[in-house]
Amino acid sequence: MTTREKYVPIAIRSSIAFLFLLSAVAKLYPSPYFAISTFEVKQLYPLGFSGDVASYFSRILIGIEFALGVLILQKHYLRKLLIPATILMLAVFTTHLSIVTFQDGGNLGNCGCFGSLLPMTPVQAILKNIVAMVLLVILLKVMPKKDESKSNFWVLSTTTLAFILLLFMLAPIQAKSNFVDVTGTEPEEATPIETVVPVKSDSIVKTVKTDTLKKVVAEIKDEPLQKKSGYSSYFSSIDKGKKILCFFVPGCDHCRAEAKELTEMKSKIKNFPEIKIIFMNEEADLIPEFFKFAGAEYPYKIIEIIPFWNALGTGKDTPGVKYLWNGNEIKYYFGITDNKFNAVEFKAMIQKPYSALKSK
Repeated sequence: MTTREKYVPIAIRSSIAFLFLLSAVAKLYPSPYFAISTFEVKQLYPLGFSGDVASYFSRILIGIEFALGVLILQKHYLRKLLIPATILMLAVFTTHLSIVTFQDGGNLGNCGCFGSLLPMTPVQAILKNIVAMVLLVILLKVMPKKDESKSNFWVLSTTTLAFILLLFMLAPIQAKSNFVDVTGTEPEEATPIETVVPVKSDSIVKTVKTDTLKKVVAEIKDEPLQKKSGYSSYFSSIDKGKKILCFFVPGCDHCRAEAKELTEMKSKIKNFPEIKIIFMNEEADLIPEFFKFAGAEYPYKIIEIIPFWNALGTGKDTPGVKYLWNGNEIKYYFGITDNKFNAVEFKAMIQKPYSALKSK
């Protein structure tokens, strides 16, 4: 056996094994359930997977990645099955990424190949997959041709099944539940109940309070008409007046920084909008520490990881800060890049009348 036949196959197999094992481990960072749930919402839901199917598919896929990373180092059915199957798998991923990149007209976002541990753009992932496929083709060429008739298929099936089951053990599929803790750190302010009488005049509906029936409101307030924001199941008064709805992760440094910034702003601005927080159920035990860093406590709800990402919105990332006025979305900041929170802009915005905001 030549040096080429001896060492090149070992080097290629080790590289491919490292690639698949790294990909699988990265999809479990920083914690299995959080990482897998995030992968489902950000990568599988946009592909049309339902919540139930995505829960099983994600764990099976990562289990197969683990298995391939290990099986590529053994000898059973290596040429006949494992290498061709791995090339096919990479080809499918590459085709999907190419279609997504073409449809989106760019190379933005994280493809999810290495989870949040090593963010990678679709183009980078395509190049990585192409290199891996080329290496596997070379491996087929330089590997000594051996009779695989005595290969044991049970080695492949048992290893694959073991890793898939391991994934279901590391990140069990949880029962669907939006709320974990429906109580906040402080009670919500009670909203006074008022009886109103609508009075029509030139197609304008004016609201008259029962305690001031003798006086019809002469001016229409400079504010948007009330509408449903979709968040009343979290906070009953969220659609009344000015509100700041935040989407935070208790252990997120960026979320803590924004909470502290809002607290400092609140101390300097009169009639600052009420702050409400929806926390992801990830490291919820850090919430007291979160508020200590922020410098104040606010009403909050804790919801499960997948419902949290859905409430945050497709394509959005934490921290999220949404300015609502009578249920109308005035401004939405999210993530730490192009749409990140802008304190100067926000401070000016919340002090403007609605007519000034509409004219922008």
